[in-house]
Amino acid sequence: MNGRFAKLMHIADPDYINTVFSFPYRGVTIQIASSTHLDAKIYTAWIDYATGSAVAVPKAYSRSEAIRRAKTWVMEKFTF
Repeated sequence: MNGRFAKLMHIADPDYINTVFSFPYRGVTIQIASSTHLDAKIYTAWIDYATGSAVAVPKAYSRSEAIRRAKTWVMEKFTF
């Protein structure tokens, strides 16, 4: 197999989130994921809604901080 063909065949492994907590909130679903960065545990908040999903909180150092900031993000971005 030549190098050019090998480059075309490369498929990166997807990065699946490690959801540790998920709950409905005002018509959307908030998912809290955890990972480690530089040996520190961090949390990320994803928002799933009718037409897609978004990262509301890219990095928080506690689950409660991620939840609080995600709820604030939902209140700022959506009208009820």
